Amino acid sequence: MTPRQLLSPQARAALFDPPTEVRAIVRHYTLSIEDLALIRQRRRNANRFGFAVHLAYLRFPGRVLGPTEAPPAHLLAFIADQLRIDLKAFGDYAQRHETRREHLAELQAYLRVRPFGRQDYRTMARIASNESIGTDRGDAIVGAMVVHLRQQSILLPSAAVLEKIALAARARARKQAYKALTAGVDQAVREKLDALIQVADNETRTAFAWLREWPEAPVQKNLAAIVERLQLLRTLGIGPDREQRIHRARYAAIARESAILNAQHLHRFDDQRRLATLVVFAREMEVEVTDAALTMFDKMMGGVFRKAERRHKEQLIYRAKMLHSSTRALVGMGKAMLSARANGTDPLAAVEQTIGWQRLEALIEAMGRSLEAARADNLAEVIDSYPRVHRTATTILEAFTFRSWKSTDPLLTALDLLHQLNASEQRKLPRGVPTAFLTPAWRKLIGVGPAIDRRTWEVAVIVALRDRLRAGDVWVEGSRAFRAFDDFLLPPAAFAAKRQAGELELAVPDRFDTWRDERLETLTRRLREVAALASAGKLPEALITEAGLSISPIRQSDTDVDDIARRLYGMLPRVRITELLAEVHAWTGFTERFVHLRTGAVPEDPLALMTAVLADATNLGLARMARSSGVFSHTRLLWTAEWHLRDETYQAALACLVDAIHAQPFTALWGEGDTSSSDGQFFRAGGHGEARADHNAHYGSEPGIKFYTHVSDRFAPFYTKVIAANASEAAHVLDGLLHHESSLVIREHYTDTGGATEHVFGLCHLLGFRFAPRLRDLADRRLYVAEGHADHGALDSLIGGVINLYRIEENWDETLRMAASIRAGTVAPSVLLRRLAAYPRQNALARALREIGCLERTLFILDWISDPALRRRSNAGLNKGEARNALARALFFHRHGEIRDRTFENQRYRASGLNLTIAAITLWNTLYLSHAVAELRAQGETLPDTLLGHIGPLGWEHISFNGDYVWPSEPFKDGFRPLRNPRSASLDAA
Repeated sequence: MTPRQLLSPQARAALFDPPTEVRAIVRHYTLSIEDLALIRQRRRNANRFGFAVHLAYLRFPGRVLGPTEAPPAHLLAFIADQLRIDLKAFGDYAQRHETRREHLAELQAYLRVRPFGRQDYRTMARIASNESIGTDRGDAIVGAMVVHLRQQSILLPSAAVLEKIALAARARARKQAYKALTAGVDQAVREKLDALIQVADNETRTAFAWLREWPEAPVQKNLAAIVERLQLLRTLGIGPDREQRIHRARYAAIARESAILNAQHLHRFDDQRRLATLVVFAREMEVEVTDAALTMFDKMMGGVFRKAERRHKEQLIYRAKMLHSSTRALVGMGKAMLSARANGTDPLAAVEQTIGWQRLEALIEAMGRSLEAARADNLAEVIDSYPRVHRTATTILEAFTFRSWKSTDPLLTALDLLHQLNASEQRKLPRGVPTAFLTPAWRKLIGVGPAIDRRTWEVAVIVALRDRLRAGDVWVEGSRAFRAFDDFLLPPAAFAAKRQAGELELAVPDRFDTWRDERLETLTRRLREVAALASAGKLPEALITEAGLSISPIRQSDTDVDDIARRLYGMLPRVRITELLAEVHAWTGFTERFVHLRTGAVPEDPLALMTAVLADATNLGLARMARSSGVFSHTRLLWTAEWHLRDETYQAALACLVDAIHAQPFTALWGEGDTSSSDGQFFRAGGHGEARADHNAHYGSEPGIKFYTHVSDRFAPFYTKVIAANASEAAHVLDGLLHHESSLVIREHYTDTGGATEHVFGLCHLLGFRFAPRLRDLADRRLYVAEGHADHGALDSLIGGVINLYRIEENWDETLRMAASIRAGTVAPSVLLRRLAAYPRQNALARALREIGCLERTLFILDWISDPALRRRSNAGLNKGEARNALARALFFHRHGEIRDRTFENQRYRASGLNLTIAAITLWNTLYLSHAVAELRAQGETLPDTLLGHIGPLGWEHISFNGDYVWPSEPFKDGFRPLRNPRSASLDAA
């Protein structure tokens, strides 16, 4: 790309060329009666045709057709058809230049447009400057000018003219941003910032590099290392006000750029740009390191509880063995005493003869101690980890200042006291230490008054701090992840304004009483209907008796499906994964969504981009992929990944493929396109990845992470994210439904039991999604009703409680505010759900949402009991997700399928690359399966749609995932490969 060129060829064509898509051609170029009358005033067909084409260009894209420019064939054909003129007539147009000038002058008067002139430069510069404040993307800046010119009926000048204006505006915007960021930075701070990119004496790397790399394993020395970095950043004195000095998008762009630059890059910048970048870097790193330290603290406390749980179980086993042996001895003694009594001898002598009085005394004492020490929880074992907790507490309390929404929060008082005690090395607690914030279990352990145990109290305080940080009612200044709960929501004034304007975009009425009347009427009606069916024994494939609820399992599909699947997959061409991606790119252009971080340009080499994506998808990594491909060096792939691969570009590319999948007519066999499912898939961690991985007993003793993915009913994997192995999946259900970038509009969503909580039921209802989880323990779930004394007939055995409508009414406004905040995108649903579920003494908002969830879960269970079609849809949706996970496991095979990335960012890229490649495979298989079906039907075979609907596009035996990663030198001719003979191979369908 030349230095003075701002737009990529694709962006330039999108802004300045006529559309090629049929619908757009029809929309822009359908001629009116007046247009046709004016055109027919020309004397020759060639002149009529040329005049009409000029009219089309002036109308859209709003510019003059060049003298030697060839209009798109589809445009010419559409206009020729309306004029009933032969296409060849256009070649004879404008043999005289005067004719062309006359036509343009007449059309400009007819359309009331004028050429771009000198007087327009100032306006364009202002528009470009305003747009450049928030973006560096050339297409956005030039696009804003194009939109204004069209609105003002001014013809577009050449692309070069607007690009020149945009380049100047962007340069000014950057300089203004750099100036605002660095204003007020004194010389001492400048010197400290510049020192970050210098290698100090006796050091092997810069502080700039050292700050970005810290050990991730949750141990004390690593926590101290993170705090050491935080202390260095605090000495720089870069306050949070810097973020508000420039446009948020401009600040975010500089922050993203600073995250991938190295010291050598910064040395090449001019002074002001280098200083501004370092200011943003220092500010962002301070926030990131703060969050990293608090996250490590949370993990370290989690480790304390895991260790305590193991020791608690070991103690239970030991006590059980000891009590068993002691009981056997006592039983033997008792039998001897009974026998002595029956024989008329001395029972006490039998004690001496069996176990002896000394051993009896020891047994009784040991059993008493064991029973006294026995506890149902593991808190005693947690206290045994006091030395570890004490070291962690000392580090955390020295590094951070905690805040609470309460003006006199006893927890904060306890933290201040604990900090003072640790600093002074005082062992004895003063009188009246705060304990009101502790749970009853902890208060019982620590004692009362002078008998309070220092070690127990300190551990209890730190555990309470961990829980309150999770809940969000205690927070840390300077943190983003551990902010105050209210900071995540819309400001009250903004919420009130949106509510007044009717712009909350929620699926429930604004007034509580309206919502209450409608839901209670629905609940009463459904309880009555299902009770009647149950009493008559007419529940489809379900039965309610005194013993409880019983639902028949879902029957398997017809075995003929397997035979048809083998035949169809046997026809699909064998293909390398590289060839498959290249074909999908030729169809969709998905690599163009991976725009350059700074310039917004599309990748110059799509093959290099896809190679980097494939390195993520197969878990091979860039270095090994460079050796395997033999085409691109590691340096080239690293540069491509750093500047083009990031979360937002992966999401945009995925949306492109998801929309392409749903646009295929064949996918209608699999669903309407408005339902989806989500599930987590566990991947073991190895190497460097073990440091930040978590344990989940469900997956064994090895650490790992989960990729949580949403899949539509048409098999499109439209969203994925990385979550901790021990995290609740329920918190992440709504993220994918709200934050995907495709055109999907999901109506109904399925999960397994792990994704179902009352909070999720409640939020799905507020936001307009029907939540239909497949509950494993459905027979143990209870229904909730509005009135506790009402007779519900056959359902009485399932009634578990009464919905607290007063609690919902009391918190209705805040509930709407929370839901509106999620809908507006100010906070991710998972962030709020984790906080609502985190603290045992949950706040009123959490309890109100749970009551709504209980009502909605009751309605769902009633539907599930009475609607076998819903059960089949949910089961089918989850099966599609499981099939996708099987393909993911096969594709993500390098390094034994283990996650070995040190950073969470790289783990996200692994998940995104894997999901994007699965979407490409899904699209490729869909198209070729549709061709195979068409070929067999053309041969006279009967393939019912009902059976084809059970054959998914997730087979992979015909795709080569490993070996050499060779890219095709040119696109496949005619767009598609020939199908194989269905009788030449028999492939298993996945």
